[in-house]
Amino acid sequence: MHKNFNIPSIFIFLSILFNSNFAQDKIELFPSNLLVQPFTANTLKPKLGFEFKTNINELSLNVGNSMDILHYKLDENSKLSFGADLFTYTLLRSQDDFHFPVDAIDYLFGFNFAFKKDICENEFGARLRFSHISAHFVDGHYDKNLNEWRDGREPKVYSREFLELIPFFKINDLRIYTGFTYIFHIDPTNIGQDQYQIGFDYFANNLINKSLTPYLAYDFRLINIFGYTGNNSLEAGLKYGFANGRGISFYFRYFSGYNIHGEYFDVKEDFTSFGFNLDL
Repeated sequence: MHKNFNIPSIFIFLSILFNSNFAQDKIELFPSNLLVQPFTANTLKPKLGFEFKTNINELSLNVGNSMDILHYKLDENSKLSFGADLFTYTLLRSQDDFHFPVDAIDYLFGFNFAFKKDICENEFGARLRFSHISAHFVDGHYDKNLNEWRDGREPKVYSREFLELIPFFKINDLRIYTGFTYIFHIDPTNIGQDQYQIGFDYFANNLINKSLTPYLAYDFRLINIFGYTGNNSLEAGLKYGFANGRGISFYFRYFSGYNIHGEYFDVKEDFTSFGFNLDL
């Protein structure tokens, strides 16, 4: 991990916070819900489920979660949070006899801070995330019959550490956000270090009933790979459970842009998919 990813300073900050007598009645440890829910169509959000592409023999197995470790109450309508992100994105193919060889896997872990303020039925706030991603080919990418790597793509070093800031504003059931990502260390080094983002998610609460919520979300990310280009992610689905909390979502997604897997970072794709995701 890059030396600028300063984990010890985070724990020093938390130690000071925990040992402040005035703060004890304002801290909630391991709260039951996230202060700021993941941005629905964001390609780098925590997922726990499968996604099946409709126009190619590929599927994703995503395992991971974001968890708030503490909430700190500023006043009656404002809170801060500190949490952790730990998840993987896995690219598989389907074969006969229920075999699913693993082609590539990406690991993400890091810390996040968030702020949220309630104003009547509206909200505004921001989430700041410090994360590390590393990418790897797995044995399913190797063609044993030909004794070579599939498509002539051999494993290469890919990793990045980045800072991501996403402020948002929520009006009733519509949340609008924008974001900026600064990659302060990356391999290979010829990839741009800045990304820009804008999007929304809309959960139609009580349209059907309290437990079943249709939703629509869109995320546009301007990334800097050999010049600026746009990644589009559009998702529509139905969530059973709590719209702003735990539940299970069934969705349909359209994506166009550069592949999210690090070993395929320079490959453009255009696909539709369907899947399900557990929000824990």
